[in-house]
Amino acid sequence: MNTPDAEALYRAVLEQIRAAYPADTFGAPDGMAIAGIHSGGAWLAERLAHDLGATQWGVVNVALHRDDYAKKGLHSQASPTALPFEVEGRRILLVDDVLHTGRTVRAALNELYDYGRPASVELAVLVDRGGRELPVAARFTGGEMRQADPESTLVLERADDGRFALRIEPREAH
Repeated sequence: MNTPDAEALYRAVLEQIRAAYPADTFGAPDGMAIAGIHSGGAWLAERLAHDLGATQWGVVNVALHRDDYAKKGLHSQASPTALPFEVEGRRILLVDDVLHTGRTVRAALNELYDYGRPASVELAVLVDRGGRELPVAARFTGGEMRQADPESTLVLERADDGRFALRIEPREAH
């Protein structure tokens, strides 16, 4: 199965967001903030912040809110949540690379609420894999990809020049 063009998917998400919000939505000090889920969502959030002229963006680490935390523990590459803006009452665009079961998004919402109660949270994803286990849907989606092997993982990679690529890899044995 061919993987989709991550750069084309990124452009699609960016254009959807631009079409949905006035130009100054992200640039105002009290405007909408962007929060990317570590790590692929954080890469996307950083680039979206640049392309949208966002003044407020940060990274959400979901490790401590994952429902498999007791089984897997803390990932060795985990970086802490860094939200250099007030979450309380803020409109937030939550960004992730791949939406599959919805559990990562649920964990990200729990982490956001540890910092305050946002006025609203909207979700943008590069790829929607389907396979939802929770009632989670993205407002902005670059594209959909139903994988032949549901046990495989769709992984976002970022090159040194900032360009994105997707690859499929077998899920690790547990």
